[in-house]
Amino acid sequence: MYDMRYKAAIFDMDGTILNTLEDLTDSTNYALAHHGFPERNIDEVRRFVGNGIRKLIERAVPAGTDVATIDKVFDTFASYYKEHSAIKTRPYDGIHDAIAKLRAAGVKTAVVSNKADFAVQDLCVDYFPGMFDFALGEKSGIAKKPAPDMVGECLRMLGLEKKDVVYIGDSDVDLATARNSGTDVIMVGWGFRDEEFIMSLGAPFVIHDTQKIVDIVLGE
Repeated sequence: MYDMRYKAAIFDMDGTILNTLEDLTDSTNYALAHHGFPERNIDEVRRFVGNGIRKLIERAVPAGTDVATIDKVFDTFASYYKEHSAIKTRPYDGIHDAIAKLRAAGVKTAVVSNKADFAVQDLCVDYFPGMFDFALGEKSGIAKKPAPDMVGECLRMLGLEKKDVVYIGDSDVDLATARNSGTDVIMVGWGFRDEEFIMSLGAPFVIHDTQKIVDIVLGE
């Protein structure tokens, strides 16, 4: 048995284990066009992602759009994305293998994401069946990241303390989540934020190889 450094690895979803950007962009543009608004390009959507799909739509609509209209665009997006979240989405190279190695070593694995909970659950089943002990997305009654509440709920469900886990993500929101939750963090460089930006926020390091997740979590 490995001399594990951590008992669990908690992963962000978008930009960390799954490249969801194209499906998010397509669904955003479907909703925008449906309501007569101009579409956004993929780099704009990349910047808008990270604080939940409601915030994505608030950022995507033209400035000054009233709340009632934003609600309608959001509803259109959510309905469309629920049926089109797994069209172009793909796991990042090596991530399946890394998670499998962690689980084989006895490490618990989980997902905590600001993505809508329905999408988190669906995508875990579609792309990672049986590979996570717990998964949680944004839903009513629990404050979203970077508040510590979602990670706290994950720890409760796993029966672990913050010292036992490491949070793995790609964005400023993920870095702040780990800090607010009191967990260690691994920042990845293949996601939706660039390394220079993440390092400027005081990240301890950024990795570019999924095997490094395994090495760090297992203390190798």
